[in-house]
Amino acid sequence: MAKVAAVVPAAGSGRRMGAGADTKKQFMVLDGVPVVGHALNVLENSRVQSIVVVVGSGEVEHCRSAVVEKMGLKKVTAIVTGGKERQDSVYNGLLALAPDTGIVVVHDGVRPLLRLEELERVIESAETYGAATLAVPAKDTVKVSGGDSFVAGTFPRDSLWLTQTPQAFRYEIILKAHREARKRNYTGTDDAGLVELLGMPVKIVPGSYKNIKITTPEDLIMAAALLKSGD
Repeated sequence: MAKVAAVVPAAGSGRRMGAGADTKKQFMVLDGVPVVGHALNVLENSRVQSIVVVVGSGEVEHCRSAVVEKMGLKKVTAIVTGGKERQDSVYNGLLALAPDTGIVVVHDGVRPLLRLEELERVIESAETYGAATLAVPAKDTVKVSGGDSFVAGTFPRDSLWLTQTPQAFRYEIILKAHREARKRNYTGTDDAGLVELLGMPVKIVPGSYKNIKITTPEDLIMAAALLKSGD
């Protein structure tokens, strides 16, 4: 069985949380636990064997003491500093993994509602296909703007998926994808997109609409409600 490791990017600035947010969203408390702690806890209790957390400059010790040590997380093997973009942060995390890593899971530190069964399905798909991403079907009709605030086209909704994390990859594939992107000076919005840049297929694994990303204050309220519901 392949050795599975995880990279958790949690270095975002949280600009969309509003000017009044003194604490970055990944360290905000949600149901008594930092947001990133919820994500790490799912990985801790899975078949993932080691976890690298990527945080902002000057946040390594805070993450170690306030999250990892306080929660008693044993699988976090490294906490490293991120880069300018999320892509740079993930790359830094990849470089901190053991060379004998087989499968890499990349999961946003601000997606606290991941379910263990979803994580397992993504890992299994990556083992089979080389690359996989959790995603949900688009509920709304998606329009394309021509840049002048007029509709330039409409995508067929039945073929659209909203990408989430975790995404999982064979280590050699995602490392090659990141290095190729850096070589081309290309910045993507997710890691699966970098694998697509190589011309390689990415398997879609159906996820849950509850696996939300904490981006705005409203998301934190919604996440708290979902946790309270116990679903």
